[in-house]
Amino acid sequence: MNDLPEYVDDLPNLCGSEELIANARAQGPVYLSESGIDFGSINSAFAIALHMQQPLIPAGGEDLHTAKIISNLKHMMDHQDVGDNHNAPVFHWCYKRIGEFVPKLVDEGKSPRVMLDYSGCLLHGLRDMGLDDVFDALKRVTCDPHYRHCVEWLGCTWSHAVAPSTPVQDYRLHVQAWRHHFAAIFGLEALSRVKGFSPAEMALPNHPDVCYEFVKTLKDNGYQWVLVQEHSVEQPEDGGHPQRPHIPHRLVAKNSKGESASIIAIIKTQGSDTKLVAQMQPYYEAEGLSRQELKGQSIPPLVTQIGDGENGGVMMNEFPGKFMEVMGEATGSHTPPVNVSEYLEYLETLGFKEADFPAIQPVQQKKIWDNFEAGGGPEKLEELIEELQHSDHQFHMEGGSWTNNISWVQGYENVIGPIEKVSALFSEKVLDKPGISTSEYRYRNALYYLLMIQTSCYRYWGQGVWTDYARELCRRLEAILNHDFKDAAA
Repeated sequence: MNDLPEYVDDLPNLCGSEELIANARAQGPVYLSESGIDFGSINSAFAIALHMQQPLIPAGGEDLHTAKIISNLKHMMDHQDVGDNHNAPVFHWCYKRIGEFVPKLVDEGKSPRVMLDYSGCLLHGLRDMGLDDVFDALKRVTCDPHYRHCVEWLGCTWSHAVAPSTPVQDYRLHVQAWRHHFAAIFGLEALSRVKGFSPAEMALPNHPDVCYEFVKTLKDNGYQWVLVQEHSVEQPEDGGHPQRPHIPHRLVAKNSKGESASIIAIIKTQGSDTKLVAQMQPYYEAEGLSRQELKGQSIPPLVTQIGDGENGGVMMNEFPGKFMEVMGEATGSHTPPVNVSEYLEYLETLGFKEADFPAIQPVQQKKIWDNFEAGGGPEKLEELIEELQHSDHQFHMEGGSWTNNISWVQGYENVIGPIEKVSALFSEKVLDKPGISTSEYRYRNALYYLLMIQTSCYRYWGQGVWTDYARELCRRLEAILNHDFKDAAA
């Protein structure tokens, strides 16, 4: 049985049970006892993660101002004659097929592994479409003790918001809302097994104050590790890329006030090519690696990759056969598939703690710390950033991601402007006002719209109808805030 209702007043359950959610955290190892992998005898290991996302859009009707909020997948299903929308039925299968592949492999005596990263807005959209078969398949591999050790869920932001350009207080709400929603679907026990976090677009903020809040948000919500793209981080001592990307690192985030937060970081190697996961490249890369020494102990290196689980012909068509083939071949080998948390739990048995892993920091930060007096404060930091931007054309504070050719800030002013306006209004009328309960309908409704607006899709696609969608959702949220929170006016 679920511990929380999946819907409250016809809205996804995103808030209202914060204490219950906060207590649903792993106390000690949860994967290793069911693992079956002899980590002491293997040479290396590999891990893959599948990222799934579909935004919510105001497209359920002809009039944009009154159109129902629907999943983009629903829009694709209803307009399969347009563009690539004919892929919609295949996408539907992609969202549930791990729930078919894993039991088949396990029942054949194999030991598959896969990590899943599903945005909350995708899950809500699927449920709204009545695609209950997706949830039935996923619940089986998430909750059934016979299969659950094979599948590790990764936390994410509810509506695929990117950290570098989402207001930090809103980013925290995204993280909390996803945990709420996940628990309402799969249960509190399943939530307690979620230890790792997958940032949307692998976008890591490199502004010191933003990154500090990012890491603090993850730690405050019980996350023990985060996935980072190798080109979004640097070594503090020389600003170079990490020299040993296949061992765990420690992401250190310092802010302008001199405060510091850290979290274990698993480095995703290579670029953003989904074909790498679809063709199971991490397995073949890991096969060429041998055990490495860390702090005087021999450990197996881990090759980790993440890719879209539904996008692209190779992922849609070639992944199923390749996944089944490699999981069968790698089971019991010297290069087995693993999930990150069971790997880290093994390292814990050797005595490793977060502080034992080599430090990394977001790219470009060495240039800051070389010229900034610790604890100088936000104003001094902004002055330095401005100076560096003028003197060094390669210096930027827009974060790093697996789409480094795309800025998540520049070029989206016509979308970011309205989004920042309603974010500020939400903060003014809701967050800054005492006495507004997170269990109230008006709070949940306003939160639902705020999170929905901040999906990266409205920035990634940038112009045209996507801009219209974003502005319309901003208009609706502004109306909700001004109408439902009149009593909260300044």
